[in-house]
Amino acid sequence: MSEKVMVELHNVDKSFGENKVVKNLNLRIREGEFLTMLGPSGCGKTTTLRMIAGFEDVTTGTIMIEGENVVNKPPYRRNVNTVFQSYALFPHMNVFDNIAFGLTEKKVNKQEIRQRVTEMLSLVQMEGYEQRMPSQMSGGQKQRVAIARALVNRPKVLLLDEPLGALDLKLRKQMQVELKHLQRKLGITFIYVTHDQEESLTMSDRIAVMNNGILEQIGSPDQIYNQPATKFVADFIGESNILEAAVEIADGANLKVVFETGYAVVKATGFTKDEAVYISVRPEKLKCAAAAVPGFNLKGVVKEHIYVGSIIKTIIELPDGQELIMSSLTGTPLIPPGETVWVYWEKEDTVILHANEERIYNLSEQVPKIEVRA
Repeated sequence: MSEKVMVELHNVDKSFGENKVVKNLNLRIREGEFLTMLGPSGCGKTTTLRMIAGFEDVTTGTIMIEGENVVNKPPYRRNVNTVFQSYALFPHMNVFDNIAFGLTEKKVNKQEIRQRVTEMLSLVQMEGYEQRMPSQMSGGQKQRVAIARALVNRPKVLLLDEPLGALDLKLRKQMQVELKHLQRKLGITFIYVTHDQEESLTMSDRIAVMNNGILEQIGSPDQIYNQPATKFVADFIGESNILEAAVEIADGANLKVVFETGYAVVKATGFTKDEAVYISVRPEKLKCAAAAVPGFNLKGVVKEHIYVGSIIKTIIELPDGQELIMSSLTGTPLIPPGETVWVYWEKEDTVILHANEERIYNLSEQVPKIEVRA
């Protein structure tokens, strides 16, 4: 992947009346990168995509494409194309004419149009469908045609607004792999919008996680999943066990954190005594034992086991009522529901996040009640 910056957003804000939906967004997207903008409905990801495309005006800030400020340029003068969830195919045109539409509008000669449309049909594995009408095709076939129509114009950037959202689960997973292979083959910058965490982890070089108009974190799928920067990211990406805690001891890299019902000793720096924190542990990293493990004092009761194909999810209830999820492979010996267990995890699997808020913690009987200020 090139280090050249293809798209750059600098201090971008977008407001609709009094409602600010994108807030001081700064983002640099490299040439040939597959970047996914991920977040819940209303977080500002689609609005950001539409601003890059030119379908929405920027309230303040700058959008650069290949080093050129495009804020005042209409969509047709930006070297980008967009693929929508609705496909937006012309129902009265066959596949060939749908794909060729943009070239026809640009007065490209007929021989070149046929050559480029044929190339696109091969690329998206739709050879032989030239005369089909949209009403005669499946959702996956329509999506391929929509992608071919966008790519035939040879854009520098392809914008994809939840393009697989209308497909069934099996077809969506198939198309995820196909899109990723297509992007790798073409080397075009893809900016992809979705609310589907698994989809983003499967396809992306980097993921930009947005929440309430703010970019919470940007990083590789591995970084986003295993090193979330905020509580929102830890909670939104996949499943995570998040425990409220307070730092009792901060001794170099050794950190003792206390929960309402126990404590854990972990490795971390950058935290101070009496600070409020969140501890995040993925279900597949959580473990349990019949007795307390050195460095951990956190017990609960096995509530139930849930079978999810090759995975078994074990629900463990802590004395304060919070439930933790532990994942294990099918066939792993299970502790019967109702049994008391001691919960722990490997210290390197701990993610500790600053809480950034004032909170009173009622800790276990062995630890006096303290006031924690972040």
